[in-house]
Amino acid sequence: MFIVTAKIRKGRIAAVALAAAVVCGVLLTGSVLAEGRDAAASAAVSPKGIKTNEDRIAYLSSYGWMVSDQPVSVEELIIPEEFDDTYSQYLELQAAQGFDLTEYAGKRVKRYTYQVNNYPTGESGIQAGLLIYKNTVIGGDVLSAQLGGFIHGLEMPS
Repeated sequence: MFIVTAKIRKGRIAAVALAAAVVCGVLLTGSVLAEGRDAAASAAVSPKGIKTNEDRIAYLSSYGWMVSDQPVSVEELIIPEEFDDTYSQYLELQAAQGFDLTEYAGKRVKRYTYQVNNYPTGESGIQAGLLIYKNTVIGGDVLSAQLGGFIHGLEMPS
């Protein structure tokens, strides 16, 4: 049987304990901040309760878009009862964002279109659209209507 002894000063024990406490504090603070950011992000993009122009602008702003202070157009649309092939890509785009337009087949909705002022490439003429049914965003997109344009979801491209 072997017995090992070591002489450790109280100052070193205190320093190790203090360092461990600091590391735990940093990890705990980082975790709380990350949870706060996640909760704020999920609350900021809630599609429900979108009643006013300010609500619509705030919703688009939660995705990082700076848009015109008034919509450039407001249209009343009826979501088709049956979707043909021309709608398949648009339905996929919406589904990728968590929107299911098939739930609203045959329903009358409003489309609010805003001019985007901060598209990452600096392009002008970019628009952001929101489909609203009973104060709830049920779909949205960002598009360029120019020749050879594009359409994508509400997330800002990186």
